[in-house]
Amino acid sequence: MTRAPDIGGLVRQLTERLGAVSDSPRLDAELLVGRAIDMPRAYLIAHAEDVPDDDALARLEASVERRLAGEPMAYITGTREFWSMELVVSPATLVPRPETELVVEHALRQMPRRSSWRVLDLGTGSGAIALAIARERPQADVVGVDISADAIAVAEINARELKVANVRFEIGDWTAPVADEIFDLVVANPPYVRDDDEALTRLASEPRAALAAGRDGLDALRIIAATCGGVIADDGLLVLEHGAEQEHEVADLLAAHGWRDVSCHRDYAGLARVSTARAPAI
Repeated sequence: MTRAPDIGGLVRQLTERLGAVSDSPRLDAELLVGRAIDMPRAYLIAHAEDVPDDDALARLEASVERRLAGEPMAYITGTREFWSMELVVSPATLVPRPETELVVEHALRQMPRRSSWRVLDLGTGSGAIALAIARERPQADVVGVDISADAIAVAEINARELKVANVRFEIGDWTAPVADEIFDLVVANPPYVRDDDEALTRLASEPRAALAAGRDGLDALRIIAATCGGVIADDGLLVLEHGAEQEHEVADLLAAHGWRDVSCHRDYAGLARVSTARAPAI
């Protein structure tokens, strides 16, 4: 009779199996095994010789099959860390990426620590950016907007779980739900992938509407450049994430709508990922 593999053996086997679909197969293997036995990763090391029961093995294999099919780990585990927060995520939201933390960094750099600024996060998704800013600046008033009711439901769950009280979420198309309000800071991680980009195949598990933005990937950025001037205070700040090759197109869009002091900032890999600008002159 063949003995079932122990925890250590499972991690080694899965690391090899997941190598074709993951950049971090060992981490994925450990997270999936830990999830199947309902234990943290640290437990796996101390109990490497334990043998999971059949129910745990069945749960594990179901999760592994989802990962092998290309589903993001965040959707399988139901959570993703962002800005030291554990966020609930679902297929209704993008998986928050480390590079999006650059948006938070540039926003906070401009906000006084005891700031009571009003902040608008467009395309909020899981609420990652809005919640990070709200936690770091508890006296600020933060609003997150998304056209997806399912995404807003996830963002509201995250706000409750994290006990962030100075944020609210609105369902609607870009600035429409807050058209009669004025903000000191507008931030956004909008869709910016070209409709024909092969990356969309790899990202098929995530909501296409949160990724693709027309033939040149600039449709959402055009809307933001054109409409945010109506909801931003004099000398207010706009912080946008965009594609690494869109630096000049974004600068041209913002300049065409009167935005001032446009500048682009690079991530830690040297890629142009975030642009900032001041409100158009009246």
